[in-house]
This record gives sequence, C-alpha cells and structure tokens, in this order.
Amino acid sequence: MNFSYKQIWLIAYPILISLLMEHMINVTDTAFLGHVGEVELGASALAGVLYMAIYMLGFGFSIGVQILIARRNGEQKYGEIGGIFMQGAFFLLALATVMFFLCDYITTHILGRLISSDQVYAAAASYLEWRRYGLFFSFIAILFRAFYIGITETRTLTLNSVVMVLSNVVFNYILIFGKFGFPALGIAGAAIGSSLAELVSLLFYVVYTWLKVDKKKYALFQRFAFRLSEFKRIWSISCWTMLQSILFPSQWFLFFIAIEHLGERSLAIANIMRSINTCFFMVIFAFADTASSMVSNLMGSGKDKSEIRLACSRAIKLAYLIGTPFLLLSVLFPSAVLQIYTNNEELVQAALPTTYVMLVGYFLSAPGLVLFNAVSGTGNTNQSMRIMLITIAVYVVYVVVMVMYFKVDVAVAWTSEYIYGGMLLLLSYFYLKNRDWNKRI
Repeated sequence: MNFSYKQIWLIAYPILISLLMEHMINVTDTAFLGHVGEVELGASALAGVLYMAIYMLGFGFSIGVQILIARRNGEQKYGEIGGIFMQGAFFLLALATVMFFLCDYITTHILGRLISSDQVYAAAASYLEWRRYGLFFSFIAILFRAFYIGITETRTLTLNSVVMVLSNVVFNYILIFGKFGFPALGIAGAAIGSSLAELVSLLFYVVYTWLKVDKKKYALFQRFAFRLSEFKRIWSISCWTMLQSILFPSQWFLFFIAIEHLGERSLAIANIMRSINTCFFMVIFAFADTASSMVSNLMGSGKDKSEIRLACSRAIKLAYLIGTPFLLLSVLFPSAVLQIYTNNEELVQAALPTTYVMLVGYFLSAPGLVLFNAVSGTGNTNQSMRIMLITIAVYVVYVVVMVMYFKVDVAVAWTSEYIYGGMLLLLSYFYLKNRDWNKRI
C-alpha cells in the first residue's frame, strides 16, 4: 500500500466536497429562517450551536472508530471491520438516547438561563424539541462516514452530501413556509426538515452499502451482540478523540469572549474573519482527515516511518496547492470578499489588516492540523490529546495577555492563530520524528 499525490487527492476531494455541502445546509437554513423573522433566526443560531456541541461528541467517537477501521484495512483484516462498526453503532445509539432525553434538561436549565428574551427562548426550545430526533440518524450516519474514510472509498461521501443538501432544501421549504398542503411550522419546520434530511442521509448510506459494498468481506451487519472486549479497544482510542472534539471549538469561544472586550467593531470584524477562515479550514480538514486514514492504513500494512512521513508531506503540499490560489484571490481582492458579508465600507476598510493576518495563518494551520491528525492516526490518541491541551494552554495565555492586558488591535489579536497552528505543528512534528509511535491497536 502506497499513497501517491493522485491517490491522496482522490481520497481528500470527496471529503472536501462533503464538508462544503454540509456548510450549505447551514447557509440554506439561515436563508430560509431569515425570511421568517429575526427571533427565529437568532434562536436557530443559539439552539444550533447547542445541537452541534452534542453532535461533536458522536463525531469525536467516530474518529476513533475510523482510526481502527483504517488500521484493520491496512492489515487486510477486513473481517474485523464489521465488528468494529457494530460495536460503534451500539455505543452511538446509546449516546443518542441519553442526549435525546438530556436535551429537555439542557433546554430548561441552560438555555433558560442564558437567553433573556422569552420569545427567543420559546423559539429555541421549539427548535431543539424537534432537532434532537436527528441525533439517532446523524450519529449512525457519521459511523458510515468513518467506515468509508477508513477504507479510503470516500466518493460515497460526495453522493451522500448532495442527497442530504437537496433533501434539506426540499423539507425546509415545505415545512417552514407550509407548501404543498403542509402547515407553515416556522422554526419547528426547520428542525423537522433538518432531522428528516439526516434520516434520508442515513437511508442512503444503508442502501448504498447494502447494494455496493462486499458485506461478506467486511463482515458488515453480521454481529448484533454487544462485545465488551471489542468495545474496550474502541473506547481506548475514541475517548480521547471525543474529548478533542469538545476542546477544539473551545478556543474560538474563549477568543470571542476576549475580543468582545475590544468593542463591537472588533467583534464584528472577528466574526467576519471566522466565517472566511471556515472556508479555508474545510480544505485543511479534508487533508487532515485523509492523513489520519493514510497513517493508520500504512501502519497496518507494515510501512516504515519514512513512507508514512512522505505521505503526510504530500498531503501538506496538496493542501497548499489547493488553498493557495484562493488565498491569492483573497489577497488581491480583499474588499470584494469582505463585501459578501457587509456593505458597510467603513467596516470593510477596518477589516483589511485582519484579513491579511488571517490569510497568512493558513500556512501554519495546514501542516499543523495535518500532522496533528497524523498523530491521532497512529492510534496514540492520548498523545494527541496532550498536544492539544498544551497548545490550547499556550493559546489561551497568549490571547489573555495580548487582548485583556495589552488591549491590542483585532488584527494583532488574530496572530493567536499563528500560535495555535505553530504549536500544533511543532509538537506534532517532534512527536512523529522522535517518539516511538508504532502502536498496535
């Protein structure tokens, strides 16, 4: 087993397309609810963040499953993959059930205290009441995602994401606005529509897998009994990736809390930068996911460290190759990019310095996240957790000192991304170069 530039791209681009399609779901939801009212728009954003936090628990667990599936795929122990998949499914269904009922408590005791407006709270509660049903569908769907990335057959992700986006648009249009004889449900319709789209996504995966995948080869849908010993192996990897999935977005929360102290203009600029940065990070995440799967597959097939490092180097170069043209366009026409988000010319001019700082950060974030995911791909997820904790600790100290103490401009504050990407890069590179990470899992 070896990974050429072409093979890496063929794995990464479907992941990238699926990430872009998933981003489109958020865009369409926002666009539809923007025509309903400001209360519904704000409430869906608040409740959506809460739902995403719950979703990330399941997603984090699936990363551990993906690492194990990739290792077995590299070892050509295909018959063990189905067992890993089923044990993961048992846990994720149990987690979805717990979080489904916990949503009632969260809505009453957390949202009720955080939201001051009775109207916004009522709308957010209505959204979560129906959105939580999607947990059962989305948690199993991300398990299929882990399976296909693990066996490096990622084209399925593109097909699934297109089906999901189209379903989401149709369901939301019908249920939010009350078309084709259905009642106009507003924000509740958005929640029901998104949950139904996740159901369609899951059904697509099930049908596609049943028809196209060699179920006997992978022993899929055969072991329906919970096996504690097999689950413990998965948990030893996945517990750390679950924690990472919670910690990763926490840096942004802390950053925006700090930026808020610089004033409304700075916060507005930071919000715009975050949105633009997300587009570039999709490219990085696609190659980082690919790196994790490649490393685990290569280790399973018995490749030495030099070949694994070569594959990671190629993934980083491709991330630069794909991202750089868009970075150059943003550097050459920054005002045009910023005007997508605001028509306030004064705000656009004020945001220009931060835009340049943000764009340069890509060149540290890309290798940093690719190598960080490579560390996770070795199966040493406890080590990747330590790397993340050290990185976040240094990042938080930098943000607090620069923003809270020195009160620097938002452009200077954004250099905290250099600290984050740089720390991930240095620590991950040091670990892969100097430590013994050839772990059996």
